[in-house]
Amino acid sequence: MSGFALCSGSARAVRTTGLDQIAERANMGGVTAASAAPIVLVLGDEELLATRAVAETVAAARAADPDVDVREYAAGQLTVGEIDEMLSPSLFGGRRVLVLRSGQDARKDLVAALLAYAKNPDPDVQLVVQHLGAAKGKAFADGLKSAGAQVLPATKLKGHRDRVAFVRDEFRRAGARCTDDAAEALIAAVGNDLRELAAACSQLIADTDGRIGADTVARYYRGRVEVTGFTVADATMVGDLPGALEALRWALHVGVDPVPIADALADGVRTVAKVASAGRGSPYQLASSLGMPPWKVERAQRQARGWTPDGLVRAMQAAAECNAAVKGGSDDRAYALEKAVFSVAAARQGGAR
Repeated sequence: MSGFALCSGSARAVRTTGLDQIAERANMGGVTAASAAPIVLVLGDEELLATRAVAETVAAARAADPDVDVREYAAGQLTVGEIDEMLSPSLFGGRRVLVLRSGQDARKDLVAALLAYAKNPDPDVQLVVQHLGAAKGKAFADGLKSAGAQVLPATKLKGHRDRVAFVRDEFRRAGARCTDDAAEALIAAVGNDLRELAAACSQLIADTDGRIGADTVARYYRGRVEVTGFTVADATMVGDLPGALEALRWALHVGVDPVPIADALADGVRTVAKVASAGRGSPYQLASSLGMPPWKVERAQRQARGWTPDGLVRAMQAAAECNAAVKGGSDDRAYALEKAVFSVAAARQGGAR
């Protein structure tokens, strides 16, 4: 571990203080201070909050230095020799950010090496460790905290108040306003999954003037709570035609507004096309250039399997025609939606690889 001996600087403890605990856990926008922390520990098992914390830490580093070198690795696949080389001072200088995913999977020798490094980190390197926070690998997380790592909490929001705070903060971050009643109604309509809630908030912001009340949510999300436009879009994009049609017909039967269904389908096609055209790369690496959160990039990468460029072009045309019909006062909006689901699914099957 000779490379570690050359590193200089010292870790300092950075802890969030003066914040309400609910806001601390729900509001992942307040992670910009991580740009100054040499060691960052993203701790928790809520995927959306964890990916946001990592992405915003990386974004803060890039804002401070556009030329920063960002690298991402799975902790369980790294060796001590590899991490020694990555963390050793560079002959060419420059800032570096090293993201280690699934820190709980790191082997004992790697944990020992990283904890030794954390006592005297290189000031030009920012080490970001994502850890589930469970019993597995607990000594690693505890050791990083003891060494002064900045801890960004990403635990699941178990309480209802936490989820209400999360929804309200989603709107606030986008410059919109949401009442408590509206947040309650959205959770009742969409469910407790934070990714679905975040997507629903984004769609409401796009389709409204940004002032969200309970009546706004009621117009868009009447009916069965498990079925939304995103349910229809997700099934369509992976080629599950029976599932997509079942979800669509049930949603319309119980009164879900056709507009958010059409929007979700169009957004699903656009997102897959955008991510597919970006080429290979990790969700964290692509998120900044694509202007979307890493979890959305990861989902689109999975959905993109089986699509061809020609198929995506046909799907975008079908989604655009559907949007025009649904929002243009078509006499049969249900038919327009069903036709679009068939057309998008056919475009995928026709271009399957």
